[in-house]
Amino acid sequence: MALQPEAAAASRLALQATLEEILGSQNVYFQPPTNVQIQYPCIVYKRDNADTGFAGNRPYRYEQRYQLTYISRDPDELTPLKIAALPQCVNVRYYTVKNLNHDVFTLYY
Repeated sequence: MALQPEAAAASRLALQATLEEILGSQNVYFQPPTNVQIQYPCIVYKRDNADTGFAGNRPYRYEQRYQLTYISRDPDELTPLKIAALPQCVNVRYYTVKNLNHDVFTLYY
């Protein structure tokens, strides 16, 4: 079984749609450039790492890992719980900067 780059791109777009559904808005940004005006609450995500499975010295499975950051002014927001419920998702840290709350997750998708 060969790795299929097209499937990886489709998977990222499916992740985008899933995150927009969880957030209830289109304030979901994939690797945003610095000139983008971010609206809160939002999810900012980027490629982070990947896991490759091998058999017979050939890759047969490739899972992309993403780092997601949920950013909100409300520290009691329930959206982080919805994100944490995604399969293969781990909350790795929480921090506050300039009165904005950041919940950081890693997710294989």
